[in-house]
Amino acid sequence: MKIFKLPIIVLAVFCTSKTFSQTDSSKVNGRLINDQKSVLSPADSTGQRDMIDAVDRLFSKSTSVTAGKPARRFNFSAVPSLGYTLSTGLAIDLTGNVAFYTGSAHQENLSNIETDLAYDTKTQRLFFNRAEIWFPDNGYRLVTDIRWLKFPTETYGLGTLTTTAQTNEIDYNYIRLYGTLYKTLLTDFYAGAGYNLDYYYNITAGGNLDKSESDFEKYGQPIASTSSGINLDLLYDSRRNSINPLGGQYASLVFRQNLTLMGSSTNWESIELDLRKYLRLSDHSNNVLAFWGMAWLSSAGTPYLALPQTAGDMYTNSGRGYAEGRFRGRDMLYLESEYRFGISRNGLFGAVVFANGQSFTDYPSNTFKGLAPGTGAGIRIKINKHSDTNVCIDYGVGTNGSHGFFVNLGEVF
Repeated sequence: MKIFKLPIIVLAVFCTSKTFSQTDSSKVNGRLINDQKSVLSPADSTGQRDMIDAVDRLFSKSTSVTAGKPARRFNFSAVPSLGYTLSTGLAIDLTGNVAFYTGSAHQENLSNIETDLAYDTKTQRLFFNRAEIWFPDNGYRLVTDIRWLKFPTETYGLGTLTTTAQTNEIDYNYIRLYGTLYKTLLTDFYAGAGYNLDYYYNITAGGNLDKSESDFEKYGQPIASTSSGINLDLLYDSRRNSINPLGGQYASLVFRQNLTLMGSSTNWESIELDLRKYLRLSDHSNNVLAFWGMAWLSSAGTPYLALPQTAGDMYTNSGRGYAEGRFRGRDMLYLESEYRFGISRNGLFGAVVFANGQSFTDYPSNTFKGLAPGTGAGIRIKINKHSDTNVCIDYGVGTNGSHGFFVNLGEVF
């Protein structure tokens, strides 16, 4: 989850790994082989150190905290944090994930289920549960996204050239139910279909700070809206671990059709193209240069709150340097690049530098005007080497004084 707040303190990094598999296999390049004497490649993080090892070393005299431990099929990680900003007040957040293999031989891609819970003193309440589950032999892939939010926040109108003078306080409740099942066509190629429900209710808005007529009012958002329909997907994914990709490519094309016949308030469509590439720069390190591009296009009739927006992706991670929903429009273009590199030789600490740019169409002309750049850097702390899960603490800077900390469990993309 992307958190636009200053983390006063990370209360703890709590990691547990439960062994449900008794295999003695070793893992090489993201795959398991039955050879205890095999030398781990740099792409395999199980030979590194994580926070579990750091705690073990603190209370144990053993010189090798990993010796003799069997491979883990299920690996749990959790990060609680405490933060404060003027916009949210005091906020408490708990993010956790479980990474696992669905087959006993560990031959499929790593599956991941992530849950976020957040609460703050200005009445924001958030629950997220997102899953990417690979069936044995990668024959099928199930993706789900379930959310409930009570979300008082700000909206700034439509387009990239909006200013903070157009701040419009808004409050709403939101329920999301997404599910898509993919079938393997060829190696790393998949086709899928699913159902999407977005329900916004109890919507209220206070109007622009500068007293001008808001784009929210011009657009005509009612006090509630339902978007219900089907989606058709094409996917190419050669990554083996989506939590922390060390190589491979990802390309997703999603067409969504919302229909009044299925309970939608209006008929509307959207197309989302998501492209990612990961270049491991050396066989002797896990340093990665990563690229991310998105094009998100929607039709007339799309509800205001369902329009493409900053951090509108599944894991709410796009647009570091800006608050969630800072920019919004009927169409969106997005680019980001990030360099990930190690700091400590044992893999416990790493760092990143990143830069991104986003552009949205304005209203009512629906033309692209302007670019909102963002940049920043962050640190990485490995909390679970078996799933290669890092705690990501980034500081991002945007235009017009926008800046803040962004905390994530697992790499941002």
